[in-house]
Amino acid sequence: MNDEEQVMTGRLHGHVQRLAGEIGERNIWQPAALAGAAIYIESQWSDQGYVVTRQAYDVSGARCANLEVTRAGGARQGEILLVGAHYDSVTGSPGANDNGSGVAALIEISRQFAAIEPAMTVRFVAFVNEEAPFRKQGSMVYAKSARHHGDDIRLMASLETIGWYSNRPGSQRYPPLFNLFYPDRANFIGIVSDFRSRAAMRRLAEAFKAHSDFPLQTVATFRLVPGVSWSDHWSFWRHGYHAVMVTDTAPYRYPHYHAASDTPDKLTYPEFSRVTLGLSAAFGEIARTGLD
Repeated sequence: MNDEEQVMTGRLHGHVQRLAGEIGERNIWQPAALAGAAIYIESQWSDQGYVVTRQAYDVSGARCANLEVTRAGGARQGEILLVGAHYDSVTGSPGANDNGSGVAALIEISRQFAAIEPAMTVRFVAFVNEEAPFRKQGSMVYAKSARHHGDDIRLMASLETIGWYSNRPGSQRYPPLFNLFYPDRANFIGIVSDFRSRAAMRRLAEAFKAHSDFPLQTVATFRLVPGVSWSDHWSFWRHGYHAVMVTDTAPYRYPHYHAASDTPDKLTYPEFSRVTLGLSAAFGEIARTGLD
């Protein structure tokens, strides 16, 4: 592990520990914890020099909010790259991997962007209420508003459960038939899209491979395949945007998925840090050059 990876590992672990180890389960049934997670994310972004915008609304009597920061673009500022992750956790789980890992990466990728000059405008969004019972999902509220305002989101990338990896044979599972085409070791990061978003997915994959040698698998497939629509990118598909999910495949490999045992000590941080650095570089390349 090089120095950059060591620093990233420490930062990612710190974020996950705060969200899942200290704050713990956070959702509309645990409003104080949900608010605490939002405050933590806001403080991290403020420390990075961003101005945080809240998109607040009420759910079941609880006030909740999507959180957004923006890195303004230059020559292609009307085009938007949106990187997002949900910060709530499912009932009964502290949500270290699902989705403390996605939020931790989101915070660190935004930190990296503070040092570059993107051509596209880049938005980083922490979504609320992704998990069941799916009451006013934050990503649906956001995507609907973006479409109403005519936002030119060229790609939305959802960071969803990205912190667990294994080289053990048989550690990776799939929906029916996918095992005929993909490896049986859970040692890769995946990028998933529907058919309409395939070109954008390929562009992101090319950019990732140009900057990282971490194993990567991609798939463009039907939305009805179990797991393919299980994150915030689905809301953007519903509103006509190109979107992908970046994931370690969650229930198809992670033994603590949606469980009380999804705690910070379960994540594999060296691999997680390499993935985060690779994604940061890939998003940076796209932000500088566009998706054309």
